[in-house]
Amino acid sequence: MEYRRLGTSGLLVPELSFGAGTFGGQGPLFGAWGDTGVQQARRLVDICIDAGVTMFDTADVYSAGASEEVLGAALKGRRDQVLISTKAGLPMGDGPDGAGTSRSRLITSVDDALRRLDTDHIDLFQLHAFDAGTPVEEVLSTLDDLVRAGKIRYTGISNFSGWQAMKSLAAADRHGRPRYVAHQVHYSLVGRDYEWELMPLGLDQGLGAIVWSPLGWGRLTGRIRRGRPLPAGSRLHDTADYGPPVEEEYLYRVVDALDEVAAETGRAVPQIALRWLLQRPTVSSVIVGARNEEQLRQNLGAVGWTLTAEQMAKLDAASSRTAPYPYFPYQRQEGFARLNPPAV
Repeated sequence: MEYRRLGTSGLLVPELSFGAGTFGGQGPLFGAWGDTGVQQARRLVDICIDAGVTMFDTADVYSAGASEEVLGAALKGRRDQVLISTKAGLPMGDGPDGAGTSRSRLITSVDDALRRLDTDHIDLFQLHAFDAGTPVEEVLSTLDDLVRAGKIRYTGISNFSGWQAMKSLAAADRHGRPRYVAHQVHYSLVGRDYEWELMPLGLDQGLGAIVWSPLGWGRLTGRIRRGRPLPAGSRLHDTADYGPPVEEEYLYRVVDALDEVAAETGRAVPQIALRWLLQRPTVSSVIVGARNEEQLRQNLGAVGWTLTAEQMAKLDAASSRTAPYPYFPYQRQEGFARLNPPAV
């Protein structure tokens, strides 16, 4: 397992992290990801630690807190061997302060997470979404207080737009607050929107990408093929409408390319999809999930080898999309290279 710096921070994280979204099994959306209990979670944690996967990601909203509770129980006695990453900010209740990142909500959310995780600190605490109703200065000062109190050690963001991230980083610099070091983002071979604005921002500002849904919301597991119906038991039956849409012909084009590279390398399709991400700029860690040991072991096979430049180019070409304005046409035309030199 390779360990990488999280952005420009001093924190080293494994190139693969484990996502505990399948732990708990409660609620209409996140509960549909899986219903892993404590006993099975301990076994998955064992496999991860043995393989060098030492960062575990969760969120308060996953199974209404049950994911954090199961993860905390599964890590009992091994807390000093791992990093815990969790998130807050999405709705957790119907009350007026049931969502967002106000000072009151953040303090309560962190205390609740510490209790559920049965730990005295969170290694990486991330805002699950931008809260337009709370001044960024209030958010940053609260996180600074929580860092000083020893409750959290590093801070990050998730699902921010470029301007939201840059506004927050600029305010942190202006007021001398700790900067965010990570951006947890949606990124995959069938979801490359991250590259247009957030990747250049990450390069410029030192934000390390932690990738969620690296297999395109379950579409790149190798079970979906051209002309083949979605297999029974796939969680896509329950969650497809919640994830980013992907046109069928585009998906099949990417899967065809993955199959070609799989034949060349002898690797499984999801391993290749994960390996492609690990060789992309700004990526500090890719979150893999699993509902059973077989899925986990297959995902762990994405490390310890590399795709060739030709194989990367084949996957790049199959998954390329026309850039949105203003990235197309001006920032991608050769004549504008002086104004926008290549960063990747």
